Amino acid sequence: MLKQALVQNGLVAILRGLRPEEAPAIGDVLYTAGFRVIEVPLNSPQPYDSIRLLRQSLPADCLIGAGTVLTPEQVRQVKEAGGQVIVMPHSDPKVLRAAKAEGLFLSPGVATPTEAFAALAEGADVLKMFPAEQMGPAVVKAWLAVLPAGTALIPVGGITPDNMKVFLDAGVSGFGLGSGLFKPGMSAEDVAKSAKAYVEAWNQHKPANNQ
Repeated sequence: MLKQALVQNGLVAILRGLRPEEAPAIGDVLYTAGFRVIEVPLNSPQPYDSIRLLRQSLPADCLIGAGTVLTPEQVRQVKEAGGQVIVMPHSDPKVLRAAKAEGLFLSPGVATPTEAFAALAEGADVLKMFPAEQMGPAVVKAWLAVLPAGTALIPVGGITPDNMKVFLDAGVSGFGLGSGLFKPGMSAEDVAKSAKAYVEAWNQHKPANNQ
């Protein structure tokens, strides 16, 4: 289901710093713009409450997840809050295995081919290329030349509407969007504007298999 959501729209909203009272309104504008995967990093205020509110307020075809997941205990708490996707900055096997045991979708952070192959062996659904600022299109092409066919790479870090095309031409499946999309203190109207710019760039440059 995670890969299917990314085919529909390959943009993952990373709402670091989101407060629970903001969650329904901001989730609504993102869903209306076309986002189908929304992530609340666990170093946000009361992240489990925000995850719960997003899951309660948005349609079932929008996956709600948690980012910056560092421990198996956090995996359990995410599931209890209604989260469906575990996003990590790293590839700790204990966390990967806990996520798969709970039946959650998994997007670990990887920065080398060795980490990428290890994460796939543990059942990763999507690979988060992090930090993307250090990995340009040439790295994407090199990885995809050796990783299993159909591997979904999602760069995170420094992605703007202006640089999405070069990554898409290299073969990525989508993007994780952080501060360029949402910063603490932004209103729902502000988020709607930034979301529109990203979605327009995605629709203009998305690969042919993301129709």
